[in-house]
Amino acid sequence: MAVSRRRFVTSVLAGSALATASTTTELLTTLASPAHAASPPGDVVGKVTVGYQGWFSAPGDGAPIGGWWHWGRDRFQPPSPANTTIVSWPDVREYTRTYPTAYPNLGNGQPATLFSSYDQQTVDTHFRWMQENGCDTAALQRFNPMGDEGPTRDAMTQKVRSAAERYNRKFYIMYDVTDWLTFQSEIKTDWTTKMAAHTASSAYARQNGKPVVCIWGFGFSEPSRPFTPGPCLEVINWFKAQGCYVIGGVPTWWRQGIEDSRPGFLDVYHAFHAISPWMVYRARTVEELDSYYNNVNIGDMADCAARGIDYLPCVMPGDLAGGHRKHGDFYWRHIYNMVRLGSQGLYVSMFDEYNEGNQIAKTSETQATTPAGANIRALDEDGVACSADYYLRITADGGRMLKGQLALTSVRPTPPMVGGGVPTIG
Repeated sequence: MAVSRRRFVTSVLAGSALATASTTTELLTTLASPAHAASPPGDVVGKVTVGYQGWFSAPGDGAPIGGWWHWGRDRFQPPSPANTTIVSWPDVREYTRTYPTAYPNLGNGQPATLFSSYDQQTVDTHFRWMQENGCDTAALQRFNPMGDEGPTRDAMTQKVRSAAERYNRKFYIMYDVTDWLTFQSEIKTDWTTKMAAHTASSAYARQNGKPVVCIWGFGFSEPSRPFTPGPCLEVINWFKAQGCYVIGGVPTWWRQGIEDSRPGFLDVYHAFHAISPWMVYRARTVEELDSYYNNVNIGDMADCAARGIDYLPCVMPGDLAGGHRKHGDFYWRHIYNMVRLGSQGLYVSMFDEYNEGNQIAKTSETQATTPAGANIRALDEDGVACSADYYLRITADGGRMLKGQLALTSVRPTPPMVGGGVPTIG
């Protein structure tokens, strides 16, 4: 079973990286004089993309993989406080079908139930939320499909396609090569025999007239991605030869080749049409986001601009379980920084990642709708009441700011409760 695969925490702004960084003034000068024009608006440039897992199942939902996929460490036992992979609890009020668990009842006394991504109504609900909140495109995560997960992931692609067509959203395939040691040949087979057919859909994302595909994981330094540059570069060029617009989900420190990035991969990174550096678990405070902006993001943007590479940075709401969200101020600051930088688009990490606690999908508002005694934080964890859809609404406002429909502002315009005020960090 693939697990939440991106928990590699780098030291915040490592001294070795800062020692090699150019000054902010020099980098801003570079940004002002790009060697190549950025791509025109399409389905990822100028748009808000959300990472979509779609990887939850429950007994009785018909998923080939069976069991409680991604809800419990042992998927063949009901999820409970002792058998769990999640750190946040979903708001399930809009799902027509949920499944009983072994968690204690909610604080309000109701049974603790969970949804299945395999139910089409679940996927439809998620894509309706995307439509209502300015999420233009969904990047469907696709881990190694050659094992027992394959049939379920194949079916999820069709479900996502149907929902995207129904709600006028775009989607594309985002391969994650974590633990996929034989990816070089198998990713091509998977694309040509299965996934490429979905590009015929009116909902399949295109950029510069090309179908979009993303590969996440090249160059990361963890043992689960022990790849050398040659096979990675060959696969990127193969997809480009198929006529695809290829995005790279790359390490935070890709440009310097340190910390979470292996050295010697710069030619691999520069082969992508677009770069999206990973940021989950890298920053915990607004101040750390600003440090990354000044010492990492500005230089990344300059490097991409000089080479005609689109910069599609990750933005994140923050880890709810870690208390990073600051009732939306953390998320807004991240969006603001990436918009003022001039990023070509935004990649939200993630839509439905209840496992890592950085989901924007509807989430339990209070302990009344969270399993009693399960040590799971609700959205009001810092004392500020937030609606279940709060982070979706922030995403909508962030998208408007990206598109110039809302003036650039560092002050979060989104109230935690509809019709409420806008508290700031105390």
